[in-house]
Amino acid sequence: MRNLILSAALAGISLFGATAHAEDIQAGKQYVELTSVVPVAKPGKIEVVELFWYGCPHCYQLEPTIQPWAAQLPADVNFVRIPAMFGGVWNVHGQMFLTLEAMGVEAKVHDAIFTAIHREGKKLATPEEMAEFLAGQGIDKDKFLSTFNSFAIKGQMEKAKKLAMAYQITGVPVLVVNGKYRFDLGTAGGPGGAIQVADHLIAKERAAQPAPAK
Repeated sequence: MRNLILSAALAGISLFGATAHAEDIQAGKQYVELTSVVPVAKPGKIEVVELFWYGCPHCYQLEPTIQPWAAQLPADVNFVRIPAMFGGVWNVHGQMFLTLEAMGVEAKVHDAIFTAIHREGKKLATPEEMAEFLAGQGIDKDKFLSTFNSFAIKGQMEKAKKLAMAYQITGVPVLVVNGKYRFDLGTAGGPGGAIQVADHLIAKERAAQPAPAK
């Protein structure tokens, strides 16, 4: 089943679509409006969620575009990564991400994990393989394994799965702005187009916010 989901997701994504002009970005075209608004992690901030999978080649190809963009977002925007978990290795990789995030070291090894999977042929499909690889990146092996198997991480996995369902995703990478608007590389016109759509929707949400009381 997960292979069918991945195949459908990859078949529907083109990295070379034409980038839309800002005035041409429309609901039903570059993005869809969710039927129900999903609560954001930090109320008062405009949230941008990237749903991804370490094993997804298009997520890997999006990294050089989305990382510098996310690093320069203004203070009123909160960028969040959520692992998509459709079963099997998707769940194992998602558990690894949430473990590293809980340990406060995910940003340190994010690029190395993508490179290991997509350039070095590593599967990172078991906790032991992950721990061994991460030890080479300076991550404490025993702490990783104990955190990986903790009840707290299992709870975070369930939360991530529920969010993915609420966002109504069927593949990755997918971006969601403020729990209201969802789009992918295919509808947005590639990585550059996805950033343009995200910027457009951030501006739309910012303009809709009530003016501060005088």
